[in-house]
Order: sequence, then structure tokens, then C-alpha cells
Amino acid sequence: MQQKWQGYDLIGDVHGCANTLILLLEKLGYSKRNGVFSHPFRQAIFLGDIVDRGPRIREALHIVRDMVDAGCAQIVMGNHEFNYLSYTTPGRPGSGMPYLREHNRRHLRILNETLDQFANHPDDKRDFLNWMQEMPLFLEQDQFRVVHACWSQGHVDSFLKASGSNRLSEDYLHQAAIVGSYEWETMDRLLRGTHLKLPNGEEMISKDGFKRRFFRTKFWSCDPQYYVDVVFQPDPLPEHVARTPLSDADRADLIHYKPDEPLLFIGHYWCEGKPQALADNVACLDYSAVKYGKLVAYRLDDETSIDPNKFVWVDVRKEIASQV
Repeated sequence: MQQKWQGYDLIGDVHGCANTLILLLEKLGYSKRNGVFSHPFRQAIFLGDIVDRGPRIREALHIVRDMVDAGCAQIVMGNHEFNYLSYTTPGRPGSGMPYLREHNRRHLRILNETLDQFANHPDDKRDFLNWMQEMPLFLEQDQFRVVHACWSQGHVDSFLKASGSNRLSEDYLHQAAIVGSYEWETMDRLLRGTHLKLPNGEEMISKDGFKRRFFRTKFWSCDPQYYVDVVFQPDPLPEHVARTPLSDADRADLIHYKPDEPLLFIGHYWCEGKPQALADNVACLDYSAVKYGKLVAYRLDDETSIDPNKFVWVDVRKEIASQV
């Protein structure tokens, strides 16, 4: 660890829940000094997805950016920051894309709260979009790694080679808008994770009412045999699909994060229940705060395996109930 910091506090997806974020920071021992939340000897690391869905997106962004600018925090880009950036960035002449992310009904539904809350704040919108483009995609130290959804070493290596750093260039942003390009695949893996296609052309209806042909998968499973061994999402697979054996092609599409690799912290996946490790060296910190779940942090010191006692959280539903 950097000598300045005695530990790190990794914080999951905020999604505009500014008041809950303040409660969590205070629970972790952070307090406002000169208008910025800070800790005397610890640094926060945000796992992305500060925007979208929640009631106080601008306020949450101000809290986080002020902490990052003051050196009290770090952040990695989430898929929702990437989506917002792409949605508002015009395509280049001749690209055939008015914007890098299509302005369709589904994308508008996801971004609607962010767009509405910035509608009367054009200066804030411009400043935050510029800041988002400068966000790292991942962080790596000897002890631990941080990425929003999935650590795929091959994609990390290729990104570093192409970009020369862990930050998104304007050229890379435009290339990543081309579906099927390696840049698009890299952003998809790091910010959205791994997935498999449902067998036999099947579809399932997710809880948000959309038809889906793919499902999110674990990238840390050891020797999985069936679809049920790798599914990792709130929506369960249909029973007959869950019992389907994985094919050789399915296995080739999976990524495996090995148990001897550094600690890995991710968000993104809408976990439920009591926060716990996914593997001895993998922890997801997204517990659906914006859907009245929990805003979760992990207090990292010098351990080399995930300690179940180091999770700290604010239970949003209980917090709301206590105020009624």
C-alpha cells in the first residue's frame, strides 16, 4: 500500500443514492473537512456506477469527485458512466452514428434520471462528462485489483498496450462504439462482465420486463459442469436450462479468475442478502442500494483473502423505515 494510507475502503455502486453514501462514509469514519469527506489515514475507492436510477445523482457525483480531486478517494469507471458518456458523444463524420450510443427507448429508460437531473445544469453536465472520460477503467496494486465487472487479463493487457495507460482515450471511446470490434469487446468484458447465450435460441423474460437471450456468468468458478454452476444474476435460469451441461464452446467463452491471483473487488451484479465473498479472493460490493438493498463497502487492510468481517454497509430499507 502507499505509505500515506493505512488502508482502503472499497465502495460499491451508488446509483445516485447520495444520502445513503453520506451515511456509509460516516459509518466508515469519514467526515467533512473543508467541504470534502476524508479519513485521517484511509482512502476510499469507488467501483463505478455513481450515475443513473437514483434520486440525487448530481449530489452523489459532487461528493465523489470532490473526494477524488482532493486525493481522498479513487474511482474506476462503471458501465453506467460509459453508457452516459457514449450516449452524449456525437459520432464522427462518416461513421453513420449520430451518437456513440443509440438514442433508443431502452437506453433512454436507463439514463432518464441522469438526463433529467442534469437538464437545468449544463455546466455541471459538461464538467462531469469531461471527468468521466478521465476515469481509470481498472486499478491494480500488488495486493489487490479493482474493476467494475470482470478482470480479464488479456483484455486488460491489450487495453494498456493500445492506450498506454488505464484511461480511455477519445479514439478508443469511438472504436468501442463499433459492435464486434475488439475495443467494444474489451469494454463489454471489463464493464459488463462475462455472459453466455441461452441454448437452442431460447429467450427469458427478466425482472425488468425485457426479453434476454444471454445471461451473466461467474468468472471465478472452478470446473463448472452445468449452466447453473456459472449463472450469476438476480434472474434465475429456467429449470431445464439450468440443468443443461456446458458445451466445449461454452467453456471456451468463460474466463477463469484463479484462486492464487490478487484480491479482486467488483460491483455491477445486483447481489442480495448478507454481503459475503464470492471466492476467497473475489468480492462483489453491489447490493442493489438503489432498489432498497444495501450500500456496501469493504475495509481492506493487509489481508490476502477476503475477510467476512470486513464488510460494512447501510441497509437502505431499514434506514428508510427508521425515518418514518
